[in-house]
Amino acid sequence: RLAVSGPQLTSATTRSSSPMATATERYLSEALGTYLLVFTVGCNVLPGSGAFAVLSIASVLMVSIYALGGVSGAHLNPAVSFAFLLKNPENAVEMGIYAAVQIGAGILAAFSYFGLFGRTFNLAPGAGFNIYQACAVELIYTFLLVFVVLNTAGTKGYGEAKSGNQFYGLAIGFTIVAGGYAGGWISGGAFNPAVAIAIDLASFQKGFGWCFAYVLAEIAGGAAAYGAFMVVRPDETKDAEGPTVSQGKPTTVSILVAEALGTFFLVVTVGLNVLQGGTNIAAVLSIASALMVMIYALGDVSGGHFNPAVTTALVVRGAVTDYGLAGCYAGAQVLGGLVAGLTYWGISGGRAFGIGPAPGFGWASVAVAELVFTFVLCFVVLSVASLKKVELTNMFGFAIGFCVVVGGYAI
Repeated sequence: RLAVSGPQLTSATTRSSSPMATATERYLSEALGTYLLVFTVGCNVLPGSGAFAVLSIASVLMVSIYALGGVSGAHLNPAVSFAFLLKNPENAVEMGIYAAVQIGAGILAAFSYFGLFGRTFNLAPGAGFNIYQACAVELIYTFLLVFVVLNTAGTKGYGEAKSGNQFYGLAIGFTIVAGGYAGGWISGGAFNPAVAIAIDLASFQKGFGWCFAYVLAEIAGGAAAYGAFMVVRPDETKDAEGPTVSQGKPTTVSILVAEALGTFFLVVTVGLNVLQGGTNIAAVLSIASALMVMIYALGDVSGGHFNPAVTTALVVRGAVTDYGLAGCYAGAQVLGGLVAGLTYWGISGGRAFGIGPAPGFGWASVAVAELVFTFVLCFVVLSVASLKKVELTNMFGFAIGFCVVVGGYAI
């Protein structure tokens, strides 16, 4: 099943507002969730919470989505609301109100942490980086956040593939783990216009204005995510018909774009984490999260391989029988990786890193280590996502993604 359609889910969840909730309830839901998000950002940044600050922020987003998704859809981010506006233009007024409420609640939260701590922090590119590099990070990881939202909680999926999933909050929240650790040192890791505006306005005494560029990048990331969403799920187009859609199943183009996108985000997250150096102890968790969230987003489109070794394992098992398509998978993965390498090279100002044995080890040691932990990854993929008798309908992405935690910290 992983070859094309991915793990089969049993329920659907969409983050559209609940028809049972009143307008007031929906707006209060958006205000509460955004307030908690921005307040948690401030309470982590100001005292310098260290390695777990990003995980704390990701967690408040995740739990708020689970708590409030049934009321308002729990957008909690104007970039998300903008993507849903593009998806459903008839909801323009509602999405405009959502954005206004989110920004207002974020500003209130920023002045709340200002009152609590008696000080603020500025929104600005990280030391040694310019606004273009910061905005590139904001665009890329806002894209990731919105793309995962649309694919895990804003679509019916192909057929009944996504009916009633319980992983949407985990997937969306952990995009912050992926992007916050990877890009936070460059841009601060807002990925949300409400967060950017609130931080910048509360610290106006230290300077104001960076939020305008950040917001433009984030909205552009949301728009691009919607465009990519329509490419990988062409049957989401209203009245979609014709040669681009084949009986509601992924097209070859959507499958290969999905593989290229998933591999891109995996590799760019690897690069931006590694370039920070050894002080980033959460780098492996960030990389694992990037893999996990893209598996959840695209598993029912392409299977979410994102790795030629995984594709090879599925070919050997017989889960992929079209060898030409398997070759195209590998080609799309390599292309996505190459683009990602150029991307982190450009964002970091021309910095890169090589691969090879660590001091005290040789290539034989590298071969053994890589073989063992690639085995772990491929074995878990085959076990949880290619067997009909294994009904792992919600935790498959977590299991596969955290194979990177297993091997990344081990070797």
